[in-house]
Amino acid sequence: MSRSPDPNWLGNATIYQIYVRSFADADGDGNGDIDGVVEHLPYIKSLGVDAIWLSPIMPSPNHDWGYDVSDYYSVASDYGGMPALRRLIEQTSQLSLKVILDLIPNHTSSEHPWFVSARSNVESPYRDYYVWADPSDDGGVPNNWLDATGSSAWTYDSNSQQYFLHNFLSTQPDLNWWNPKVQEEFQNILRFWFDRGIDGFRVDVAHGIFKDRLLRDDPAAPTTDASPFTHFGLLETYSKNRPEVHALFRNWRQLAATYQPPKLLIGETWVGDVDRMIRFYGNNDELDLAMNFPFTFADFQARTIAPLITETLGKLPAGAYGCWAASNHDISRFPTRWCNDDEARVRSALMLLATLPGTLILYYGDELGLGDSVLENQMLRDEITAQTSVGFKRDYARTPMPWNNDPKHGFTQGNPWLPFGQVTTSVETQQADEHSILNLTRKLLSIRRENVSSPLVTCLLDELAWSYRVGQLEVHINFSDQRVQHPTSAGILIDSRGSERPVPEGRNTLEPFDAFIIRSS
Repeated sequence: MSRSPDPNWLGNATIYQIYVRSFADADGDGNGDIDGVVEHLPYIKSLGVDAIWLSPIMPSPNHDWGYDVSDYYSVASDYGGMPALRRLIEQTSQLSLKVILDLIPNHTSSEHPWFVSARSNVESPYRDYYVWADPSDDGGVPNNWLDATGSSAWTYDSNSQQYFLHNFLSTQPDLNWWNPKVQEEFQNILRFWFDRGIDGFRVDVAHGIFKDRLLRDDPAAPTTDASPFTHFGLLETYSKNRPEVHALFRNWRQLAATYQPPKLLIGETWVGDVDRMIRFYGNNDELDLAMNFPFTFADFQARTIAPLITETLGKLPAGAYGCWAASNHDISRFPTRWCNDDEARVRSALMLLATLPGTLILYYGDELGLGDSVLENQMLRDEITAQTSVGFKRDYARTPMPWNNDPKHGFTQGNPWLPFGQVTTSVETQQADEHSILNLTRKLLSIRRENVSSPLVTCLLDELAWSYRVGQLEVHINFSDQRVQHPTSAGILIDSRGSERPVPEGRNTLEPFDAFIIRSS
């Protein structure tokens, strides 16, 4: 079965992000794998999603769990190798599900053959594939750039008496995108995977691929700025966020358009305001979707989140779509971060997410309302957050999927690579409950597919609540701990438990932190 060629599918699409190592283990070694995903495709399809996005599956020494690639042209044996990916592509094609992979163009593993060669000899043809710099005048690091742990982003190489750049771990040297050969290498990498049936890529660190050619110091952030977009007290003005990346994405979009249907490009655009995020769309000729982190990190309050959504929708270029995600593998899950693990708020947040025009990305477990699982420090596996003083550790959002209520929760027959933490629910439990968050999510995604592709129009916005209309849907969300009443249209009211009933035009009550949808008759 061929996949849908509809170019407008992004207007109400849902993408399901799978952290493969934590999703399902088919071979019993304690690590999730691609065949585990294949075994659970009926479940994924039952959610009503259109595509799956897999966390990195290319070979890696796993200092950053696949985000340190040692071979861009293969699949790690941990995950089942290329044969497992071929099985996945075959099965997803039969189910009309698209497959999106993670692409890591900002850096490689220090074990990648390019870097091994570059480090071994200054005359290596791969030397200029990476960013090297002489010591500063005082013999120290070239500039003040910091890596993801808060330490210097430069490591000294005694063999060549130069420093190499790494915006993440020292085992993840940054590529030099000023080198045309690096750009050519990635054109070939894209074609390789597209030719094998991959439907697109989520581009890691999309905002950071190019660096300032002069290696200027990053400026200090205002002392009052404590947002997720400041970097250990610095604004990443020169170490990332360079304008040259836009020409690169235009070239990639042109390459993607040579396939039918065109391949998809989603950017991890970690920028702090809507205007800068919108630039990654270009004139709808760069990225297809730019991840909206100002939305993701907004307070879950009416007066905060509603203006961000309407600003985004109002500034998108013609023909482009917004991209909405509330959880991912790097940050606290939305039930914890937005909702304080309160079930009523989780249900309201899902009703919001499912009714926004554009593309929704759900992270595995969002459909169950899974929050963060706090683990003891000695149980953590993530090297980056282990080296920082931040309270949130990325492993809290990466614990294995609880499929059932057995001791190992149906994830593995072996010892899970990461502990489960606090398991309070499972797919099995929620499947059996008509009014569970899982079954609410299924209903919402069904409604989304049928109704959400029209402009969003605000009906009411105040300090407590927000009401808006999208196509045939009228959405009412109470963000407060007070009971409120809203004027509503006649139609079928769908409440936050998934129940339906007809209502006449009039006023309906929203309980604290509650939400409902009215679908026009």
